[in-house]
Amino acid sequence: MADDRTFVVVGGGLAGAKAVEQLRERGFEGRLVLLAGEQHLPYERPPLSKDYLKTGEGLDDAFVHDEGWYAEHGVEVRTGTRVASVDREAHEVVLEAGERLHYDRLLLATGSTPRRLDLPGADLDGVLTLRTIEDSDRLRAELREGRRVVLIGGGWIGLEVASAAREAGAQVTVLEALDLPLVRVLGQRVSRVFADLHRDHGVDLRTNVSIEELTGEGGRVTGVRLSDGSVVDADVVVVGVGAAPNVELAKDAGLEVDNGVLADAAGRTSDPDVFVVGDVANVEHPFLGRRVRVEHWANALNQPQVVVAAMLDQDGPEPELPFFFSDQYDLGLEYRGLGSPDDDVVIRGDLPGREFMAFWLRGGVVTAGMNVNVWDVGDQVEGLIRSRATVDPDRLADSGVPLENLT
Repeated sequence: MADDRTFVVVGGGLAGAKAVEQLRERGFEGRLVLLAGEQHLPYERPPLSKDYLKTGEGLDDAFVHDEGWYAEHGVEVRTGTRVASVDREAHEVVLEAGERLHYDRLLLATGSTPRRLDLPGADLDGVLTLRTIEDSDRLRAELREGRRVVLIGGGWIGLEVASAAREAGAQVTVLEALDLPLVRVLGQRVSRVFADLHRDHGVDLRTNVSIEELTGEGGRVTGVRLSDGSVVDADVVVVGVGAAPNVELAKDAGLEVDNGVLADAAGRTSDPDVFVVGDVANVEHPFLGRRVRVEHWANALNQPQVVVAAMLDQDGPEPELPFFFSDQYDLGLEYRGLGSPDDDVVIRGDLPGREFMAFWLRGGVVTAGMNVNVWDVGDQVEGLIRSRATVDPDRLADSGVPLENLT
């Protein structure tokens, strides 16, 4: 019998694109509609702060599927289409243009939005964030020899942009409110590696700073005034102070919301016909034993496999461990698991030479591992975390002991 159901996916990022792919691969034959707010087909975002930001090339490779794939698989893609509301009782999404679109099951993949500064001057020209292709294009135009670039926030995006700006010859200042960049993620010992990395490449990294306002002339930003009264001159300011989950649709529809849309491990929300995936999803994680909302690329890539299975009332895979990667100058890294800056840290390898592995341990059990300029160890790191084994820190630090021999 023909499947007369309609599944609607709201959100045109990687998570939405992988969701419609999974729906077809898992046998869904009904009507499938993907509503993308941007004018582009769904694309991956990591190149926007990495190679595409630096070179302006390789964008075609960032698109998850080409237009022909969607046509071949019977996916109706509506780009530049925003949803005004969700009528759960009627099982309809209401588009901004007024059209009402029926759904049998709905998947929210609405992503997140860069946080803005609530400070005087935050709306001046030249104050940028990085989320979209257009954002990356605007920023690349500013990254050139002698240009004064100020990054507000020393998180992953801020540091990747700082790296690209220095490679382009710009003068770069990073303003960080804490005593080290990334310290809330990595802790003191490991985050110091990144502080030294950027200073060694000529970045003026200022920590423990508080910002009063952004100054400007003729509507264009000219600097950042700090709480001590000093001004950091700027031709462009990039704000990288995190992202907020786009929960407005869910909240207005009466779904449970708290730092994202609340859902079980399979992405089921408080409405049995509404699911959530990607940056906006605050889901239970059975291995970690807690709720997590993960904004990284790998989550958008892998989580749809779990959620789509639940949408189709099928058995799905176990959720993946959190994973992210970063490239800065000649340093590349991968991070798996979910550690805490309060965990014990064990270093394996050459920390000063920036070719090492770091492990976070709680009660002797590995909670997370990061490999820096060390490759092809991902499976061993994940196996160590999933084993929940109590390990000997001295053997863990010994590069001569294979990781698989620690459990």
